[in-house]
Amino acid sequence: MVKIINRFIKNSIRKLGIDICRLSPSVNPAFRLLKGLEHFGIDLVLDVGANKGQFATELFSVGYQGRIVSFEPLVDAHQALVKAAASLSRWDIHPRSAIGDIDGEIEFNIAGNSVSSSALPMLDAHATAAAGSFYIGKIKVPSARLDAVAETYLSSSNKYLIKIDTQGFEWSVLDGGPQTLAAAAGVHCELSLVPLYEGQRLWMEMIDRLKSAGFMLWSIQNGFTDQRSGRTLQIDATFFRIDNYAHLT
Repeated sequence: MVKIINRFIKNSIRKLGIDICRLSPSVNPAFRLLKGLEHFGIDLVLDVGANKGQFATELFSVGYQGRIVSFEPLVDAHQALVKAAASLSRWDIHPRSAIGDIDGEIEFNIAGNSVSSSALPMLDAHATAAAGSFYIGKIKVPSARLDAVAETYLSSSNKYLIKIDTQGFEWSVLDGGPQTLAAAAGVHCELSLVPLYEGQRLWMEMIDRLKSAGFMLWSIQNGFTDQRSGRTLQIDATFFRIDNYAHLT
């Protein structure tokens, strides 16, 4: 009887376009990442491209017990980020700044949906697939290399992962952080399968670069999907340093 009731409830909810699943690595992306962090003993995440704190909030919600340091260049998003982190001592917010390959200032494009904002020009493939993502303005923002700012938050005891969600600007983030990358235990990075921003590097180049830096692809999560066609445009990929699990290769 209990199974029949549960099935009835689940089917009723699905009719509303909602699905309920047990929290597990196979169905929950944040929980899957958490298991990887726990497996490799990672206690610090450098959250590059934090927006309003969605990534950190979700990771903490599934039980992450380490620290997160978030970086965000947009004024409104950074204010929301500071507010979101105010009650959690393990969540640090870096002063408002883009992370890239220069120390100074860059021009940043503001998207109508905020999360699609980027230092790069947006292509039609993105704008038409995500309603409300068209650029609505530009702003000059502070810019810093990861190597110039990460050391403030690191200690010799840290095992850390670099999370990069910068809307096509990932290559520049890596260009500005070779030393930080060399000491990282893992990378969690947004990868584009098709060109969405002008001048961005696509998924195969990113995987090859991280492989050459000593990382192996550990898991893949669905990201940005064109709802009109069902085509996957972006994925989130987690990499861990090969030395940490050479016995598995």
